[in-house]
Amino acid sequence: MRTKCLLTAIFISLCASLSLSTNAAAKIYIDVDSPNFQLFPIAICDFDPAAAGVAVKTLNAGFALAEETKRYLTMTGFFNPLNKKSFLEETNGNSPAAQINYSNWAMIGADYLVKGNIQQSEKETTAECRLFDVIKGELLFNKKYIAAGNDLKILARNIASDILFALTGDEGEFNTRIAFVSKKGQKGDIYTINYDGSDLKSMTNHRSIIIAPRWSPDGRFMAFTSFKDGNPEVYIRNLKNGSEKKVASFEGLNLCGYWSPDSKNLLLTLSKDGNEELYVLEVDTLNLHRLMHSYSIDVSPTWSPNGKKIAFVSNRGGSPQIYVMDADGNNIKRITFEGNYNTSPSWSPRGGRIAFEGLINGKYQIFTIDEEGNNLLQLTFDSANNETPSWSPSGRQIVYSSKTNLKSKICIMNANGLNVRILNENADSLAMPTWSPRFK
Repeated sequence: MRTKCLLTAIFISLCASLSLSTNAAAKIYIDVDSPNFQLFPIAICDFDPAAAGVAVKTLNAGFALAEETKRYLTMTGFFNPLNKKSFLEETNGNSPAAQINYSNWAMIGADYLVKGNIQQSEKETTAECRLFDVIKGELLFNKKYIAAGNDLKILARNIASDILFALTGDEGEFNTRIAFVSKKGQKGDIYTINYDGSDLKSMTNHRSIIIAPRWSPDGRFMAFTSFKDGNPEVYIRNLKNGSEKKVASFEGLNLCGYWSPDSKNLLLTLSKDGNEELYVLEVDTLNLHRLMHSYSIDVSPTWSPNGKKIAFVSNRGGSPQIYVMDADGNNIKRITFEGNYNTSPSWSPRGGRIAFEGLINGKYQIFTIDEEGNNLLQLTFDSANNETPSWSPSGRQIVYSSKTNLKSKICIMNANGLNVRILNENADSLAMPTWSPRFK
């Protein structure tokens, strides 16, 4: 295996969302995973002042809230917000639903319409948002949102999440974070950042080789491997109080894998008994269970979302390839055959597909494949080295690192390879991004 593979928060929501009314009793969600899916054409009006005689600050806030909502919806890769210059009628957010001329909105190509109003005080900002189905001439929801102070981003995030849920049945990734390793030379630490690219924070202070950060599915812990004390050892960090403890510090390699879906077990690669083998660590008791006995190098294990299977990398066939086995180590099956270097598997939370990096034409690119080894799909094609994919909680987006000689990036794309967005960019080495669960 490559040397670099082996060596290398409290989020408090200030927004309460209170449902006022809804006409969406019978929801029919649109399949955004269909190959024939087209972006939702949506008209987003400025949020009007809730009452006459409001301050200029509120008028500006109405425009800003609409723009922030548009920005968050665009991040999903599922929406096509229409240009406000194309709107044919006044965008009064206070007008009742009965007064909306749906034909005017349909004429400019809108399938959905967002209207609302906003009001600010010294202590809080209140917004009311209405989502309409232009084609059916229906109100889909009418909701009220409250945020402390003037925090329009929280309002926009929650509005965008409700719009996405109303149309797809999924709330999206708006309340998630991505962890990654930022490294200068051989010294690195783990950082986290919001889904929208804001609030970059340092999580560790090891200033050492540090690799493979892994969120627990319950959002309480972060596991990783660090060379802080000279040897590669596995740590678990309590994300609530910041405490850390070593959970694997055997002689040789101690490499961190993924957590089990119930957050009770952690997959590890250990070389304490000779070559690199896969183990399951019971986090509470620190008991180890060895999964296999072979002469090959086995690394990078990840559980399936139901916990019944494990994907991993092995050189047992002569080159690093992706394999799948039962969670007890039986029924091992190779699933990648294209190319002579495939590694870093990540199992989709939706099941069915595994993302990985593969070497092609001298560069690492991101691929997905189904768990039976069929339907291989290449997602990235540029001249950068694109590595270490990690799925979003919805299974509809993938985060990965992208490196050239000049810059290193953390990027997000949709599961079909479209809608690529740079989350963070730096001259330092940015690597091994991993997606958090959703935070409430």
